[in-house]
Amino acid sequence: MIRSYDSQSIELRHLPIKSGLAVTKGVTSAVSAVDTEGDMEVGVWEHSVGESTDTEVEEVFVVIFGRGTVTCEQGGVIDLVPGTIGILPVGSRTTWKITETVRKVWITLA
Repeated sequence: MIRSYDSQSIELRHLPIKSGLAVTKGVTSAVSAVDTEGDMEVGVWEHSVGESTDTEVEEVFVVIFGRGTVTCEQGGVIDLVPGTIGILPVGSRTTWKITETVRKVWITLA
């Protein structure tokens, strides 16, 4: 069965980013897994204004709103603006510098 979701209206609850990953004091994020289909999982994620680091799972994402950059220690920079499609290889060590709260829709394989 086909289905759809309004990525902008999904309610998210922000929590502080874990100590050691938050570069900016008080930075938060929120995540909601929306659906699964076979090995694919789809969800919505937000990051407040500020900076944090992470080690990524294999993911494709599309920015819905907000602005910033994500850089990778292994190379590459993604400018985060509405409509940006990003690809994060598994194990990428990233730094997220968010200047305007970012919301993205992500897709991963289980």
